[in-house]
Amino acid sequence: MIALLQRVTSAIVTVDGETVGAIDAGLLVLAAVEPGDGEPQAKRMCERLLGYRVFADEAGRMNRSLADTGGGLLLVPQFTLAADTRKGMRPSFTTAASPADGRRWFERLVELARAAHAGVATGRFGAHMQVQLVNDGPVSFILRV
Repeated sequence: MIALLQRVTSAIVTVDGETVGAIDAGLLVLAAVEPGDGEPQAKRMCERLLGYRVFADEAGRMNRSLADTGGGLLLVPQFTLAADTRKGMRPSFTTAASPADGRRWFERLVELARAAHAGVATGRFGAHMQVQLVNDGPVSFILRV
């Protein structure tokens, strides 16, 4: 499982002009499922997203997590993160999970996050989405589990 997390002051996902997910300050996470991912990867990714220390403490150091701040979490499925881009001029998606597995494990990640944290919003799996964000910093990290 791969996640691109971005610290934001706000983020919104729309589908066909309708807002389907929005948060104020917190993390926007674009998430991809890879072949072989399952329950252990979903659990570990949830732990990392909620516990990764990317928010400033009183001294201005990145020492606080989303769990510490109580900020929002916007999870957006993005299978293109799993693309193989090492060769040629066109990405290959053989390194991404099947749509059925991708949906299953993305939805499980959402379920785990909602059980552990208030303020979880999502994009819509399989939809053409528009994502607007105000990246705070900018601060962005790629996590793999």
